[in-house]
Amino acid sequence: MKVSLKACDVVIFGGGGDLAMRKLLPALYHLDMDGLLAKDTRIIGASRRDMSAKDYQEKVREALNEFVPTSVGDEKTWPRFKDRLSYVSVDAQQESDFARFNEHEVGSDDRDVVFYLATSPDLFGSICSSLANHGLNQERMRVVLEKPLGRDLMSSRAINDEVTQNFGEKQIFRIDHYLGKETVQNLLAIRFGNTLFEPLWDSAHIDNVQITVSETVGVEGRWGYYDKAGALRDMVQNHLVQLLCLVAMEPPGRNDADSVRDEKIKVLKALRPIEGANAYTKTVRGQYAKGMINGKEVKGYFDEEGSNPESRTETFVALRADIDNWRWAGVPFYLRTGKRLGQRYSEIVIQYKSIPHSIFNDESNRQLQRNQLIIRLQPEEKISLTVMNKVPGAGEGMNLQPVDLNLSLSEAFNNKRSPEAYERLLLDVMRNDATLFMRYDEVEAAWKWVDGIMGAWSQTSERPKEYASGSWGPAASMALPIKDGRNWHDY
Repeated sequence: MKVSLKACDVVIFGGGGDLAMRKLLPALYHLDMDGLLAKDTRIIGASRRDMSAKDYQEKVREALNEFVPTSVGDEKTWPRFKDRLSYVSVDAQQESDFARFNEHEVGSDDRDVVFYLATSPDLFGSICSSLANHGLNQERMRVVLEKPLGRDLMSSRAINDEVTQNFGEKQIFRIDHYLGKETVQNLLAIRFGNTLFEPLWDSAHIDNVQITVSETVGVEGRWGYYDKAGALRDMVQNHLVQLLCLVAMEPPGRNDADSVRDEKIKVLKALRPIEGANAYTKTVRGQYAKGMINGKEVKGYFDEEGSNPESRTETFVALRADIDNWRWAGVPFYLRTGKRLGQRYSEIVIQYKSIPHSIFNDESNRQLQRNQLIIRLQPEEKISLTVMNKVPGAGEGMNLQPVDLNLSLSEAFNNKRSPEAYERLLLDVMRNDATLFMRYDEVEAAWKWVDGIMGAWSQTSERPKEYASGSWGPAASMALPIKDGRNWHDY
């Protein structure tokens, strides 16, 4: 990462909330520890609660002790980080409260300002309007919008319209933390920094692409919130679709924000709609029931506190996406995500086609002769390429088996700490680099595609299919690629 040389003010609305304490402030602390924050950069928490700067510093210290264990013994960084911290009591719905930012001289001396909106999206518009009314929307000032950006195209458009009335598009950073992961960015490096892969990155060589984001956790006490969202809105519309775009996009002319995002929007516009009867053959949705995970029995979706047994909200989605362009014609993209699945992992699998003719007689060898590129995002970040290799031994004949050529990022770079996604993304905002953030037209195109699926689901009386916690989703999801003559990649 490059150093942010210019000092700025980072203002976090919802500065005492869960996202700020678990992710944002630990990320800023790590940036400070790595020497990536300019000397005079300030961090200002903002929320409705009355709190002194000292109380806020203590609250942040407790969070760092819990979420950044190394901070306990790091007596060099904490004193410096503590001096950066201050606090402003602001009710986001009381415009008069925003005058308090002037009292704290936010943005003085022509400093850049980052306003991170870690609040409900319902407040985005009013916050941006109040900032503008107090002169806090100048060109050197930026806003970061945390997902979800609406529940559908219409509500997303309403939020974006409110924000863009007060801030220009180049000042708006719509964040998706998946795009800050090292392996996601390495996907661009693999494709466009090597001669090995890009010539083979098309329908002539690739049989299918699989993107999986699997979680072992349930709704974690947030049943009321999650039931209004569901897996399609919460994960597919942003995380999985963004990963699909990075896999499928054409090479950009340059590695800059608009060039990369121009290519991503082309992919979104080429996605074949999933509407009407198509949704029944191309998608599977499910809800988790009781089951066993890591040897422990866990609750079903309707056993969670506050649940409603009439809910049809999905906790699992699997679907087949098709991209109607020359590069990807006929190549299925299988996407799946769910809660309470067998293991926690996220990966992208590029499944290459079989060799056109086998010179080996063993029928089993023919089934094995397929290469895979696997990009693992979590829990560990690594890249592996599966190639066929002869089994060693003079008496073994020409029996082949797959062997993985692995690149572990931590091992390759001498166990250097891999930065958390929010670290890179926050630094990019401070550097005014929007490459890894979503543009207005990207968000709209993604919602338009997802709206077609939701619309089709709403027209049926069929409930999501039940699946046992600890499994890999409903049986119908296993059949989704099977009916195309394919299988999901096993973990």
